[in-house]
Amino acid sequence: MNLTKIIILYLLTVPVLFVIDMVWLGVISKNFYKEQLGHLFGDSINWPPVIFFYLLFVVGILVFCVLPAQKENSLQKAIILGALFGLFTYSTYDLTNFATLKNWPFTVVLVDIVWGIVLSGTVSAVSFLISKLVTK
Repeated sequence: MNLTKIIILYLLTVPVLFVIDMVWLGVISKNFYKEQLGHLFGDSINWPPVIFFYLLFVVGILVFCVLPAQKENSLQKAIILGALFGLFTYSTYDLTNFATLKNWPFTVVLVDIVWGIVLSGTVSAVSFLISKLVTK
């Protein structure tokens, strides 16, 4: 895949990640995180780091999940690599918080890691399918 097509794939994958994660955070699990971590919440969201995270995370999904799966033309590989990427990245975040922050709930560790697996596997799958359209 040439650089132009990778950039197009990237630009199409960013909103996929953002929308799915916003549905999770803003609708499905909103009360869960508020109940578990409300004592840590600020008055408002600091959007620049959020945006930077999404932009960077999609690079990781493409480099480590979608492009390798595309070389083998395997949706299954995209899903597996995506799930593993989510496991490793979300585990790093949550286990570090659990080890270093006072009162970081273990329930959040478990739920968040599972969410990372589901989110990354899903976004990798969708991005892989988008890549099939982009490369036509």
